[in-house]
Amino acid sequence: MAIQHVLAVVPVSDLAAARAWYERVLGTPPTNVPMPESLVEWRITGQGWVQVTLDPVRAGSGLLNFAVDDLNSHVAGLAAQGIEPDPVVTANRNVTLCSLQDPDGNTLTFIGNFRIDYSAPD
Repeated sequence: MAIQHVLAVVPVSDLAAARAWYERVLGTPPTNVPMPESLVEWRITGQGWVQVTLDPVRAGSGLLNFAVDDLNSHVAGLAAQGIEPDPVVTANRNVTLCSLQDPDGNTLTFIGNFRIDYSAPD
């Protein structure tokens, strides 16, 4: 048995509003709309997907992390879309983080200087 895809699920209370917001943040319309009234999804990487689903009970409880190649450019791109994230902060070992919340309060964090192996020296 081998896992072939990873799907992160974000619960929202208003799918139409969330879809429009995620289109701006992700810079593209959904890759798939398997259930137009309750689920839209974006292919983020080769095997990684984000699903935005209508689930008012859980809305606002989601956490998504995205490693990006140039955090400052990414934040500037968000600002160009009228989206103002929190300030960029430096975490451990020169990793930088910048978060924002979707209309329901789900938190998206963009990560700069991400590493797969944190045991290696800086």
